[in-house]
Amino acid sequence: MRLSELATKKIVNIYDGDIVGSVGDADLLIDPVTGEIEELIMPPGRFSSHKRQFAIPWQAIKKVGSEVIVVEIDENGRFE
Repeated sequence: MRLSELATKKIVNIYDGDIVGSVGDADLLIDPVTGEIEELIMPPGRFSSHKRQFAIPWQAIKKVGSEVIVVEIDENGRFE
């Protein structure tokens, strides 16, 4: 999948149903050796209740759909 395709997707947290933001608003932490995305670094939320920058580890992503990316992170920033 191309980055331009990811950029338009909204990120939804299934833990609380919150729209975290969109990939286009995030910074990406990329492994320089493998080129894989390690984290999505989200700015303070325009759409969500998050008031500070936070990171979503790639392991917290449960599904990449045609319009949204589903993540699962609890209120303490933990993921399964």
